[in-house]
Amino acid sequence: MTIAPSILATYTDNIAFVAETSPAQTPDEFVNQLETAARNLTAARINGAEDLETAATYLIDAIHAKGTERQVLTKQAVSYLANTRDMVDEYRAMVGD
Repeated sequence: MTIAPSILATYTDNIAFVAETSPAQTPDEFVNQLETAARNLTAARINGAEDLETAATYLIDAIHAKGTERQVLTKQAVSYLANTRDMVDEYRAMVGD
């Protein structure tokens, strides 16, 4: 068993936009996109990009964890995604979308 896609669904479109790719279909793809999005947001000097890197780290650990530990790590990751929409809105404004 892996992380339920519904947990990350709220964020996939926005992260994909910043990562300049199509929305992730798996948690592993989402982690890769988080890392790319964090780099792009950092390059654009948008505050909070480091939260995406932290979320990616927690998700990597969650993917390999089991049971309660997976749930706790996933919850931590999601908490670091709380400001994703604001960061992406700022990024959209900068790139003119």
